Amino acid sequence: MGKVLIVANLKSYKNENEAKNWLEAFKKIKELNLDLSQKEVIVCPSFTQLFSFFSYFSYNNIDIKIGAQNVSPFDEGAFTGEVNAKQIKDFAKYVLIGHSERRSNFGESEKMLEEKVKRVLEAGLEPIFFAQDANAIIPSGVRIGVYEPPSAISTVSNGIPDDPKTVLDEAVKLKSKYMLEHILYGGSVNSTNVASFTSLGVVDGVVPGKASLDAEEFIKIIQNA
Repeated sequence: MGKVLIVANLKSYKNENEAKNWLEAFKKIKELNLDLSQKEVIVCPSFTQLFSFFSYFSYNNIDIKIGAQNVSPFDEGAFTGEVNAKQIKDFAKYVLIGHSERRSNFGESEKMLEEKVKRVLEAGLEPIFFAQDANAIIPSGVRIGVYEPPSAISTVSNGIPDDPKTVLDEAVKLKSKYMLEHILYGGSVNSTNVASFTSLGVVDGVVPGKASLDAEEFIKIIQNA
């Protein structure tokens, strides 16, 4: 296994002031002198915070990558309110696609998700694609997949993650079925349980959501992964 990928999904949280507080708290990671040579840490804030996070990490020389939580299925053009992949590339390297919250709350179809993947790849960005189970459809070109059953998301499960054995089984199926380079796990991940997933061998990282809203907790997740 190569690098462990640790992806913070900050979802629709943090205004400008709250984001600054998160970043200031997260800066403590430099004081710990953690060996991140085998870990790729990615933070995915809201669109309105992409510039702030990108600038802060660059200015403070913190080796953290930026990801966007969503992307337009269209290229640039007359699509009012959309943020396209070309715009995202100014700040980010990764884009989350196919999260169950997007599917259920915004009715994103498989066709739309496929178009999003195409736009992201055309822009030279890396899609991180979410699959709810081993029967999920993952579009061509995706190298990083995430097994995240909706029942394990913290807002649904009250913080109870999926069983590691089930995670292993589903991860093996998804990775082999779609020839993924990386398969991650998401769903109620925190600093206490993260090692139970990253130690499975096949699972190449995690996507914490709620736990990543606390910068100090996210640092602990990075330490324990």
